[in-house]
Amino acid sequence: MFESRTKVRVRYAETDQMDVVYHGNYAQYFEVARAEAIRELGFTYKAMEEVGVHMPIVELHCKYLRPAHYDDLLTVHVLLKELPLDHRIEFHHEVMNEEGKLLTIGRVVLYFIDSKTKQKTAMPEVLKDKLKPFFTSADPIV
Repeated sequence: MFESRTKVRVRYAETDQMDVVYHGNYAQYFEVARAEAIRELGFTYKAMEEVGVHMPIVELHCKYLRPAHYDDLLTVHVLLKELPLDHRIEFHHEVMNEEGKLLTIGRVVLYFIDSKTKQKTAMPEVLKDKLKPFFTSADPIV
């Protein structure tokens, strides 16, 4: 299993009239954490595009347990529970506040798409090679 953690500070513009983070902003928090997780592996979304692959989101699920507020320092935990073998990758997210309380959980499914043909394709080998060490033969594989 691959894991990563990214810190995000809630900006005033991300809150509503009740001083609560607007629900739609969690998709951006998830994206920031996913991009940083891939960067930690020594790869980037930009590098993926350079090898001819895009990653559109095809599913986004969120469950809001507790609110986050302006100026909270959040930790977005990213988990990749399975090493993809085809065109699909599924990220699990947990958002916690500074006290370690779980605020929001999410799941995001993306497809690997060939930039030119717009058809589903496999994960770039360079990314797969960077992820393989985090998965043992006992781990489930999609």
